[in-house]
Amino acid sequence: MAGAPSPILVTGVAGFIGFHVAQRLLARGEQVIGLDIVNDYYDVRLKEARLAQLANASGHRFLKLNLADRAGMKALFADHGIKRVVHLAAQAGVRYSLINPHAYTESNIEGFMNILEGCRHAKVDHLVYASSSSVYGGNTHMPFSIHDNVDHPVSLYAASKKANELMAHCYAHLYRIPCTGLRFFTVYGPWGRPDMALFIFTKAILEGKPIEVFNHGKMRRDFTYVDDIVEGIIRTLDHPATPNPSWNGEQPDPGTSSAPARVYNIGNHQPVELLHFIEVLENALGKKAEKKLMPLQPGDVPATYADIDDLANDVGFKPSTPIEEGIPRFVKWYREYYKA
Repeated sequence: MAGAPSPILVTGVAGFIGFHVAQRLLARGEQVIGLDIVNDYYDVRLKEARLAQLANASGHRFLKLNLADRAGMKALFADHGIKRVVHLAAQAGVRYSLINPHAYTESNIEGFMNILEGCRHAKVDHLVYASSSSVYGGNTHMPFSIHDNVDHPVSLYAASKKANELMAHCYAHLYRIPCTGLRFFTVYGPWGRPDMALFIFTKAILEGKPIEVFNHGKMRRDFTYVDDIVEGIIRTLDHPATPNPSWNGEQPDPGTSSAPARVYNIGNHQPVELLHFIEVLENALGKKAEKKLMPLQPGDVPATYADIDDLANDVGFKPSTPIEEGIPRFVKWYREYYKA
C-alpha cells in the first residue's frame, strides 16, 4: 500500500530486550517484523509467553528464522522493504561460551554477517545492534569509555561482540550504511533472562536454597533497568550514526569514525556491589538469602562501570532507574508470572 511506513526489523524478538523493544515500537505505531529462532538456551515457555504478549498487537509480524540461514535472511530483506534494523538476536552469556563456543560463531559471527549483507542490499537507513560491556575485558580503567581500546576480551562471547563492532564498521565504511553499536551493561527487569543473577537469586531465595555469590560478593556491576535500555535503543535508532568530521587516522578514536559508525555505552553509570544488590532483593522479597561465597569465575570481570557522556551528548538520554526501584518491579513481575 502506498505511503505505508517501512517495517522495522527487530531480531531476537522473543528475547528479554527484543520483546521490550518491539512492545515500545508497536506502542508508538511502528510496523515491526520480529525475528527469532526460539532456541532452548533457556526456558522456551518464557520466550513463547513474551511472543504471546506481542501476538495481540496490531502491526507485529513474527518470523521464526535462524540468523545463520543465509538464503532465508536474504529473502527476508528482499521481501519486506526493511529500512531500519534493531539487531538484538545473539547467543548470549559469558559462561555458556566456555561450554559451547560454536553457538557463538554461528549466531554472533555468521548470523551478524547475514544481517550486514541484508542491510547492504536493502540500503537500510540505520542498523542498531547489540554489543556488550564485556568487550572491555581486561580493561580496569574506570569508568569504561568508548574512547578506550578494547583489545583484550576475556571470553569468546566478548570477542564475538567486538567482532560485530569491527564488521559493522567495515560495512559502514565500504557501503556508507549508518551502524550504531550499543554496549549494554548488565540489563535486568520484568520478563528477564533466567540465566541472569537477579532471576537465579530470586528463584533460589524463594525456594529457600543457597545462592552462589562470586568474587566473594566483591563484584560490582552497572545494573541497568530494561526500560532505560529500551529508551536508549529507540532514541539511538532515531539518530542514525554520522561520520565524525574531526576523526584523524594519526590518532584514531575507537569510539567514532570517518565512516557513519558509532558505538555507545548504555549503563546506569552507577556500579553497585553485588552484596548491596542482594540486600535490595532481600528487602523486596521480604526474605533473607543464604549466601555461598565463591571465587571469581573464568571469563568474568570483577567490575563494570559505564561512561555514558557520548550517549547523553549525541542522543540526549541517560539511564536513571536505581536498583531500589527496578528490583521491586522485577520481583512483582516474577511473583505474578510464576505465582510465587
